[in-house]
Amino acid sequence: MTGNGDDIPKPQRISRLAELADGSIPVTVPEPEAAPAPPTARTVPEPEAGPGPEPEAGDEVAVARREFARLLGEFRRTAVLVPFDDSGSLWTADFNGVRWICAFSDEGALARFAVARGEAGREWTYRTVLGARLLDVMVPMLPGPGGVALDAGSADGALFPPVAGIVPDEVALDLGEIGEAGAR
Repeated sequence: MTGNGDDIPKPQRISRLAELADGSIPVTVPEPEAAPAPPTARTVPEPEAGPGPEPEAGDEVAVARREFARLLGEFRRTAVLVPFDDSGSLWTADFNGVRWICAFSDEGALARFAVARGEAGREWTYRTVLGARLLDVMVPMLPGPGGVALDAGSADGALFPPVAGIVPDEVALDLGEIGEAGAR
């Protein structure tokens, strides 16, 4: 597999998303090298494994909020794939009066989406965009309320709705407005 004269393997280009979805292309991940343990004068015992005290109802909400804040921060710092529709616009989906920009964590997730839609055979054009740019720049450009759907249709998907703290305040919806809009 060395054909460019310098004994450097040529990169392999993956041309079809469908090939990624069915697992026909093997992916190998190199084992991380173990770092030598830093010298210590004494050994610190590991904390005991096992369940801690049962969280109270208020604690569960706080834990869920912290977990979502962590997920949001990670999304904002990560480049995601955003496919384009046939007219060259960002791929979006409308649901309950909100326009969702569809973004994918990697080509495999986009490929699974294409297969689920029955569109694995067509060419999918996409762009890599930083999550923060989607939320802060692209969502405000949408006509009406909008958010981002990450890995739509997958078990690991996430929604970043148009609420304060996720999108800019000027395009964020009041949660009361969402309830009233759904009741109409």
